[in-house]
Amino acid sequence: MNKIIIVLTVLAVCIVCAQVAKASVRKISGEDAHKMMSEMKDFVLLDVRTESEFKEKRIQGAILIPDFEIKTRAEKELKNKNQVIFVYCRSGRRSANAAEELAKMGYTKVYDFGGILDWKRETVSD
Repeated sequence: MNKIIIVLTVLAVCIVCAQVAKASVRKISGEDAHKMMSEMKDFVLLDVRTESEFKEKRIQGAILIPDFEIKTRAEKELKNKNQVIFVYCRSGRRSANAAEELAKMGYTKVYDFGGILDWKRETVSD
């Protein structure tokens, strides 16, 4: 009887952990991201494109960590795993992958708003 209770408890914990990890990436629109960013002060705006894409056109205030460097740079540069992180790329594929990777690494408030192609607000360039 005790073994059954232990197994059921472990199973319940695994299910809860899986749901928490799954829910840690939220897909939102660019407009929703803009609204949320205008209402809060402490967040990271993360561009996961290449350096040349970043220099050509980016959202003001964004930091660059290319998607292929997330695993090696995120923990050094994004120290607070409970901070809100808005992720974008060019069209949405790389941001989705990077957001999922951040969630796997333990980041809890990751918002993927897709690509800069759909961003209707002002951008900057070098």
